[in-house]
Amino acid sequence: MSNTDVEMQDLSRPSGSTQSPYALITALGIGQICAWGSLYYSFPLIAEAMMAELGWSKTDVYGAATIGLVIAGFLAYPVGVAVDKGHGRMLMGGASLMAAVLLALWSQVDSLIGFYLLIAGIGGLQAAALYEPAFAVIARRVGAGRARAGITAITLWGGFASTVFIPLVQFLLDHWGWREALLVLALINGLVCAVAHFGFIRSEKDAVHFNQSHHESPLATDKQAVRAAFHTPVFWLLMLALTAYAGAFTAFTFHMYPLLLEGGLSTSNVVWAIATIGPAQVAGRVLISIFGSGTSMRRIGTFVVAVFPLVFIVLAIGPSSMWVITAACVVYGASNGIFTIVRGLVVPEMLSRRAYGAINGLLTFPSTLARAVAPLVAAWLWSRTMSYDVVVWSIAACAALLTLSFWLAAWASRVKLPHSP
Repeated sequence: MSNTDVEMQDLSRPSGSTQSPYALITALGIGQICAWGSLYYSFPLIAEAMMAELGWSKTDVYGAATIGLVIAGFLAYPVGVAVDKGHGRMLMGGASLMAAVLLALWSQVDSLIGFYLLIAGIGGLQAAALYEPAFAVIARRVGAGRARAGITAITLWGGFASTVFIPLVQFLLDHWGWREALLVLALINGLVCAVAHFGFIRSEKDAVHFNQSHHESPLATDKQAVRAAFHTPVFWLLMLALTAYAGAFTAFTFHMYPLLLEGGLSTSNVVWAIATIGPAQVAGRVLISIFGSGTSMRRIGTFVVAVFPLVFIVLAIGPSSMWVITAACVVYGASNGIFTIVRGLVVPEMLSRRAYGAINGLLTFPSTLARAVAPLVAAWLWSRTMSYDVVVWSIAACAALLTLSFWLAAWASRVKLPHSP
């Protein structure tokens, strides 16, 4: 029997609970495809159509997205605490219903102020609908120490979001228009995501009810875990690593198309190279689930973070050959797919197995802010030189900071923390 088989068998028996989480994982996975596709990946496509019809500038439209991401950052910690307290069902289900309402209202917008208010609300809902709350729900269901297989499975589902929704949204735009496309996305949130979250997240089946001592207060032990994590250098090093990763990832994601075009590739070659990233992410996650199930996330992370600066150095100084660029995109995609799993598991493996949602929310708060400002900073750097050279080297520097800080965190976390649950 393989390590993966053993891990999945353990996952199906969460410390005394007789409820298998497979149905929950499937429901959350479908929800992640729809949430990422409708709330995140659809934005650039809808935005271009809106700008063409309403005459708004790119700065106007993407300024709203920045505000939405900032709000999501501020909500990351309270959302994590709410999931730790057993409110995941109402939180994620309610977020899906609210997303349906806001997307429907967005389809009727004509004023920039109304658009900003709606995108601010949708940005806040991302904190309650995307990976972090889903990871926290799984960690609570089976126990943070046993959540690896579930988190890996959810990222496999989520990896198909862009593959499914970018063609879907483009089809809707081509045949109906952006307003009708938003109404379809609203229906998907209301009929698919809300049903998945309300129907399958059940806090009474969580492992915490089976593992908690009668003499312990769950809230008290969670607060102790947060305080203990907050006072260790591992926490701050991981925060720095995840923030550097978020900045590099988002800047590259938003600028990769013009960046690669500036390097001399044709439009078709750039589209081909970018199209390899999504499948490479899924392939990386599959390989880790098959061959890396017995390896700690600390060790996997130590290896994979070293790849990111190398990729960006190749993009900066390597030949502008289609095959070199495509290979760099494949390696980047696979590494990014693996690191998504790593960042979902650094809390139980390197900090604490209690208060997953709260600790993860604190860790990801500055990451969300970095996601909000990185595209704007990259655009400003380009405008100063009218070249993407300085942008690529800046992204490479962020990737190097990610590597160094994660290595230091991995080294420091080898010693068990005092009072660590």
